[in-house]
Amino acid sequence: MNTIDSFKMDRSALSVASTLEEPDDKEYWHAKTPQERLQAVELMRQINYGYDPVTARLRRVLEVVQFTPCGEESEG
Repeated sequence: MNTIDSFKMDRSALSVASTLEEPDDKEYWHAKTPQERLQAVELMRQINYGYDPVTARLRRVLEVVQFTPCGEESEG
């Protein structure tokens, strides 16, 4: 499931403040658990870079090499 879809905006948590006042961001984030902070980082990452389930996994790389047993010289 897409992380962006699991988040809803809590409009009761919004407030209007003067730009001259010091923001209370530190207090807000210090009150959150590490899990909540990581979820917020993942949400911001998906907002900035998008979410594509095809590329969400690590790419598998397959390489075929010719096996030469030790002690034998290759003919070539």
